[in-house]
Amino acid sequence: MSFTLAIVGRPNVGKSTLFNRLVGKRLALVDDQPGVTRDLREGEAKLGDLRFTVIDTAGLEDATDDSLQGRMRRLTERAVEMADACLFMIDARAGVTPTDEVFADILRRKGSPVFVAANKAEGMAADAGVMEAYGLGLGDPIRLSAEHGEGLNELYTALMPLADQYEERAKEDAPAIDVTVHEDEDAPDHTPTEKKPLQIAVVGRPNAGKSTLINKILGEDRLLTGPEAGITRDAISLTLDWSGTPVRIFDTAGMRKKAKVQDKLEKLSVSDGLRAVKFAEVVVVLLDAAIPFEQQDLRIADLAEREGRAVVVAVNKWDVEDDKQDKLKELKEAFTRLLPQLRGAPLITVSAKTGRGLERLHDAIRKAHDVWNKRITTAHLNRWLDGMVQAHPPPAPQGKRIKLRYMTQAKTRPPGFIVMCSHPDKMPAAYSRYLVNGLREDFDMPGTPIRMTMRGQSDKNPYKGRKKAPPSKLRKHTQGRKKD
Repeated sequence: MSFTLAIVGRPNVGKSTLFNRLVGKRLALVDDQPGVTRDLREGEAKLGDLRFTVIDTAGLEDATDDSLQGRMRRLTERAVEMADACLFMIDARAGVTPTDEVFADILRRKGSPVFVAANKAEGMAADAGVMEAYGLGLGDPIRLSAEHGEGLNELYTALMPLADQYEERAKEDAPAIDVTVHEDEDAPDHTPTEKKPLQIAVVGRPNAGKSTLINKILGEDRLLTGPEAGITRDAISLTLDWSGTPVRIFDTAGMRKKAKVQDKLEKLSVSDGLRAVKFAEVVVVLLDAAIPFEQQDLRIADLAEREGRAVVVAVNKWDVEDDKQDKLKELKEAFTRLLPQLRGAPLITVSAKTGRGLERLHDAIRKAHDVWNKRITTAHLNRWLDGMVQAHPPPAPQGKRIKLRYMTQAKTRPPGFIVMCSHPDKMPAAYSRYLVNGLREDFDMPGTPIRMTMRGQSDKNPYKGRKKAPPSKLRKHTQGRKKD
């Protein structure tokens, strides 16, 4: 058992910088402008031999209404209630502000431990701010520089008693009877487990309902939502058990057209979302039922296919549609026409607001993941290849017939195949598509990206062009064989 530490404070005091320092990765977006972080981000922190969970929170704003700042504050207050301890950060160069004093009073009433960290404390310019931190009534301040890694030893010393306390509690709570768990050796390697959960990235345009959908799957308002477009900035990952399947789901920032993305922070948010797509196994492209298959939706789906990820298309806000049958028919026709590279991929209608269609979405994701990991034996592939060639022989460019000799599967995730043939450089793209579409239909591999490589195999006689042995050596060699 490890404790949970929430980092709280005003905007732009360095919470995300310290979070990145503790987890050892640049997970949280960092920028000079205040208010970059909006959602709660969890990470596994390492500080010396201490291991604990750290939560990066939004900057505490002096707002209590239903505005975006007010919702961000309520989410941060919830993180404070969830955490075992809080690290209250102030800007040592700015000193203690009236807002800091208000939030210190709120934290002082909290039953769990609260530590004060005076960040940006490198140099003599921060001495006055560090002295002011003593007046907050939360104990001796820890002098930190999250940017340069200074003061982490003092933080370690402050957290050590808390770690010892939770270690003793873990020993007391440990079961008296040892239980041996036998793993199923016959389980396929790609089966999601708690150690290796199924990685899902939810992507789409701004205001498509990505955060609302993930909140409904979680069963709680864990991510910040609202009518404003572009609320999510970081690619937030959450681990949970979804209907018996261990998953790690990424909520990403909405992706607009590249020409419209001018702000530096939005560029960082989009690049963070693209990185989540690269690390995911299944990508859920979330569309708005009112305006589906916009140009940006097609680009996002094509990006997921080019990255080789299994793709599931989900149409959100289905609860507000009146003529559902005609709309569904129209969606399927547009999907087939506009995204031929994802032929057969599942198209699921959902409502993130009511939760309808989530089970069908779960089943579609599991099937897409299974297909993405599918492997076909070489013998089965070559019998299938013979049938495909007999049904539709390859062309003969410039009078030279292309011969397909054999085929094998080289990889999975996504499935990749190698076809040994003559004149691979002359193989038309249309015939490769014919083989890929045949694989999809005959081996039940709808929607998943399939990679096919044509590789050449020489028809030439390996002895052609070699010099013949002299007649005298040839007679000696022949006479020697006769004597034997």
